[in-house]
This record gives sequence, C-alpha cells and structure tokens, in this order.
Amino acid sequence: MARILVTGVGGPAGLSLARQLRGLGHWVLGVDMQEVPASAADIVSLVSPASSAGYLWELRGLVANHGIELLVPTVSDELVLVAEAREDFAPGVEVLIADPAPVRIANDKYLTMRCLDTAGVAVPGFGLPGDFASVSEAMARFGGALVVKPRVSRGGRGVQILERTADGGRNAARIWASLDDSWIVQRFAPGTEYAPVVFRGELATGDDGLVVVLEKTELKEGRVGNAVSVRKVELSMAADVAHVARAATAALGLTGPIDVDVRRMPDGKPVVLEVNARFGANSAHAPELLDHALRRYVPGRLV
Repeated sequence: MARILVTGVGGPAGLSLARQLRGLGHWVLGVDMQEVPASAADIVSLVSPASSAGYLWELRGLVANHGIELLVPTVSDELVLVAEAREDFAPGVEVLIADPAPVRIANDKYLTMRCLDTAGVAVPGFGLPGDFASVSEAMARFGGALVVKPRVSRGGRGVQILERTADGGRNAARIWASLDDSWIVQRFAPGTEYAPVVFRGELATGDDGLVVVLEKTELKEGRVGNAVSVRKVELSMAADVAHVARAATAALGLTGPIDVDVRRMPDGKPVVLEVNARFGANSAHAPELLDHALRRYVPGRLV
C-alpha cells in the first residue's frame, strides 16, 4: 500500500482517481480548494487555490505530515506550478507529472497547436483572433464553422461554436468582438470525438507506454463540452486515433498520464484538439492506465 496525495479531489478527475486508488488498497489524502464530502478519500483537506502564494507550502506540509510517497496533481491551474516544484518536496516523494517545459506548452492550447503542427501531427486549422480582420475572414480561411476557447482553461470551460445560422452570423460576430488573443480559434471538427488516455514512460526506462481510446458518446453542451458518457473502443477500430494521440504526446515531450482530445474532420481524418498533462475525468474507463502508472511502485517505496 502506498500513501498518495491527489489534488482536486472534488473534481471529476481527482475524485475518479481517488476512488480507483482506494479500490486498489492505497491510502489517499485528497485535497481541494472547496469543501468536499469526507468520503472522497481516506482524509480530505481544504487547501488554498493554486494561484495562492502559499499553495506549494501547503502541499509540502501535507506531504510531510502524512508521510506521502506519491503526489498526483489533477487540476489544470496547478500543473505548471507543481511541475516546476516537483523536485522540491521531501526526499523520496515522487510527483507524477512531466518536466516543466512540455507541461507549460500543453497548458496553453495555442502553443500546443503550434508545437504539434510544426512536428507534423494532425491538428485542425487554428490561429488567434488577432490573426483575422473578422469572424467572416476566419470562417472563409478555415472553410466553415469555428470553435473558440480560452488558451488556458480547465476542461470544456468557455468553448463555443461560431457559425452562420439563420441570424446571418450576427451572434457569431457578437461573440467574436469580445475575444482577444488570450483565446484560440480552431476550425470546427464535426466528426466523432475521442478522449484517448495515454501513459508515456521516460525513454531511459524502456517503458513503451500505453494508449486506450475512449469515444465520447455524449457531450455536456451537445456538440462540444466535457463528456457525459464514454465507451472504450478496440484499438483495431481506432488505430488512427491511437496513433495521433501517441504522436502528440511524443511531439510535446510529455511523460506520465496524459489526457488527449481528438476529433474527426469531415473526411474522417483524426485531429488533435488539445492535450492535458494529467489524468482525465474518464480514467476509470481505462483502469489499465493507472495500473501502468503505478507499475514502478511496491508497498511503501519506489523501485
């Protein structure tokens, strides 16, 4: 049994992970900036927001006080901060996150698109609002409907589709007028959406990693948003999705658990929409992901 701290235990990713870990017999300290039910973990602790100057010191104190061996961040807001500090916890404490540089890129959806596009990984057409004189110019360049979303955000927050509807595009123009370059514009990929979960090991360990393809069968906002339900897809039925997910994580240089968002274009080609350097909300549908992540562990210590 390992003693594990999971952040964001009140959110879907953290709560799912805590449940899986406890089901495997591990002891879990769950932390969150909001009150959550005590049943979410063996112990639940309230912490400051990740933007607080003292957040890392709070985590360090909890790690020391509870004899934590492994810290698993699940909140997008904290990933860069925790990655940069991953060597600064108590001796012997492992932090399950990639190096700071790739985490920093993955945290910004526009930088992610630029990196993947440069590496030849399939992505939809993309840009910044400032690259276009108007929403009409953006639609004309990309050949149809657009998706706009904050470059840095949690999950599906702020995602909107802009298209010409019965109002002649007036609503799209109104939304466009409110955007600045803290947003990203992408061509809307209308096909099936997937949430492949990836574990990519350190090259020095010889770990070939793992990809499990999950199909989003229902989305919170209808055509966009977080998944309401998913189903596991056999790799033989979605080999192209698995391939582009692997290629994306390799191009970014990420390691550890990674949550990828992929969608098919009208011609059926899968494109990467974004990449999250953490466990996602749907990891319980691919329990082998956590098994793979914990493979290096034996009760009480790292091997």
